[in-house]
Amino acid sequence: MALAHPSQEVRSVQNTVGQTLTSAPLCPVQLPASINGVLNRLPATQWGILVQTLDAPTSRLTLYARNPDLLLTPASNNKLLTTTAALQQLGATYRIRTTVTGNARSSSLSTLRIIGRGDPSLTTAQLTGLVQQVAQQGIRQVALLVGDDTYFQGSATNPKWDPDDTLQGYGAPVNSLMLNQNGIGVTLFPQRVGQPLRVQWDDPTDAQTRRLANQSVTVAKGQDEFVKVYRDRTDGFLIRVEGQLQEGSAAEPAAASIANPGNYLVDKFRRALLANQIAVARSTVVKITPAPPGEVELAALESPPLADLLKETNQNSNNIYAEALLKTLGRLQNPRTQDATASGITAVKAILTPLGVNPNHYRMVDGSGLADQNRVTASVLVQTLQAIVQTSNAQIFRASLPVAGESGTLRDRFRGTAAQGRLQAKTGTIAGVVALSGYLTPPNYPPLAFSILANDPKTSASRLRAAVDEIVLLLTRLRSC
Repeated sequence: MALAHPSQEVRSVQNTVGQTLTSAPLCPVQLPASINGVLNRLPATQWGILVQTLDAPTSRLTLYARNPDLLLTPASNNKLLTTTAALQQLGATYRIRTTVTGNARSSSLSTLRIIGRGDPSLTTAQLTGLVQQVAQQGIRQVALLVGDDTYFQGSATNPKWDPDDTLQGYGAPVNSLMLNQNGIGVTLFPQRVGQPLRVQWDDPTDAQTRRLANQSVTVAKGQDEFVKVYRDRTDGFLIRVEGQLQEGSAAEPAAASIANPGNYLVDKFRRALLANQIAVARSTVVKITPAPPGEVELAALESPPLADLLKETNQNSNNIYAEALLKTLGRLQNPRTQDATASGITAVKAILTPLGVNPNHYRMVDGSGLADQNRVTASVLVQTLQAIVQTSNAQIFRASLPVAGESGTLRDRFRGTAAQGRLQAKTGTIAGVVALSGYLTPPNYPPLAFSILANDPKTSASRLRAAVDEIVLLLTRLRSC
């Protein structure tokens, strides 16, 4: 399923600074003045910056620091904490398991239960495969279909998120029974100028249960492009499509969040059962009653390994994956928790602190960074980046990050500059916040770990991002002298 931008990231930002900057060598002693020259052009912006050589604690050098211990809003740089903790605790081969149980092994069952454990990668096609496993057991009739949505306790929607965000795919609820990232996915195609965008359902069966209010338009070349697809606030079955794309431009994926995702999955599961000649008398979603003892497993499906889940989380800045990983940590740390998110945050600190990450220099309220109440210091992000590369998980973690000019949210950024292919970093953008933290291997200098956080509600994201990019390109000019 195609989602709208999974966070408020800008995923197609053309480089704006690289072609005009000189490539003259820069000595480390010259770096502070050069970076300060960039920052002085934005005097109202709150900056948190730390640049260090990538090395063991006793050998690393700090090349630049500006307010490294200032608590700032990190946007999606928050995902660095979540994914590092998940990789350290769960391991790269960890998989999330969805199971189907029944009261017996017979052609006619009184209860068939699908038990979700928060797999964010589960799709309609995979759900169909799970049903085919059930059919192969010879089951032909089910009296009661149950969706067990009890694995993640607590609110599925983070109360710290902006209510408008929760109507869109990148702010969908995160529960135990997730399907298609809990979004109604569509792809928008421009037509002729003045015509509405053509809407194509990612899952055509969604058209049977949802309605469209299409207020989009195709515009002439040269005009701004933007789209917004969201669930109506009062009518959860009405999907609103707004915005504009240029005539002849590429199609744009987007999604609206699902208000009751457990019910959505169970309905899709029931439809798939019927398509496989398995009759279902009635269905329900059970959110508070776990499966009784004695049921037998009839089918199971595992997610891709955690290494792959991390790539989707960091490269595409996927909020739903990040929140599912955080809740998984919370559930495993405390199986009886009544709030998987809160327990997940506790787990992150318990995992990262022994690695040398200061627990007093960050305050998480979610796993993704979508909430503007998260607070992190540049020093904590660099501590995290430095710590993970000292472990056996170093290469797996680094492979999860976007590469400048090549992949993920950095695919169209830094192209044609010295940073292309040499920068692996996590982007971050929400209102008033631009962040970039990761690793850089300058052409003529040892590898670096860095974090750049910019908080400024009155300056455009494009202007903040241009300054961040200019700083990165200064780093590429470093050489020993």
